[in-house]
Amino acid sequence: MRSFSQFTCVDWSGAKTERPQGIATAIIGLDGPPALLSPSPHWSRADIVAWLLDLAQKEKDMLIGFDLSMSFPYLDQNSYFPGWSRSPNHAKALWGEVDTICSNDPHLTVHSLLSHDEASRHFRHSRDHVGDLFTGGIGRLREVERYQRATGQANSASCFNLVGAAQVGKSSLTGMRMLHHLQGAIPVWPFDPVPDHGPVIVEIYTTIAALAAGQPKGRSKVRDRKALKRALEQLNASMPTKLVHYDDHSTDALITAAWMKQAARNPALWNPPAMSKSIAEKEGWTFGVV
Repeated sequence: MRSFSQFTCVDWSGAKTERPQGIATAIIGLDGPPALLSPSPHWSRADIVAWLLDLAQKEKDMLIGFDLSMSFPYLDQNSYFPGWSRSPNHAKALWGEVDTICSNDPHLTVHSLLSHDEASRHFRHSRDHVGDLFTGGIGRLREVERYQRATGQANSASCFNLVGAAQVGKSSLTGMRMLHHLQGAIPVWPFDPVPDHGPVIVEIYTTIAALAAGQPKGRSKVRDRKALKRALEQLNASMPTKLVHYDDHSTDALITAAWMKQAARNPALWNPPAMSKSIAEKEGWTFGVV
């Protein structure tokens, strides 16, 4: 099992704007507290891509977690978009297809996919706009999401649901565009083998880190300095300098970066027994789920 010298969490956003306030990036090294990386005025998705490409060139030994789903459900119906002839057959092809359809959408947004004649049929867009191929209830889930729910590790939402505070569909789709724009410059686990050195990207779920930091189920968000201190102490991490705002995007990123520093040393997280080769190729896995 390889080692890393830095650990970064990117709390991602699917918002339509160029510089969403919801993107927060925190980093922690082998020593010292976690810290926010805060460009002015805010990160754009293009900024994140440029930053990642720079890390790849410098071969930084950094583990980078993105809070988004890196693929859609496939194995339940043997297709990402059943009935659509252009539906890809593996995750990296899905990233490419999403980016191709949305190539004219600014800021790595995904309006064109969500308004596409075929693709849009699979999503719940709003209470009054539900695609005819959106499955009932919470929507289709990836195998890792089913497993998280069954084992009580997380209460994951369907990527095909675009409604409500817990929805992850838009952030996941914009994240797929981001991953495609990297063009393989950084390996993405578990779709790629983990190299002996250099950066690696993984999918993370900040709620898992919050629970590990002692936050109660259903109340995992941290919005003040005292609660942040208590959470970081649970992860054997010291406090960063005073934040301008203790919003849950910033605190999620700080707590998760500290958790990743611990979690990366656990061999079981890199080889989850419930993850098969087909799951790894088609749907991916959430780092931290065993």
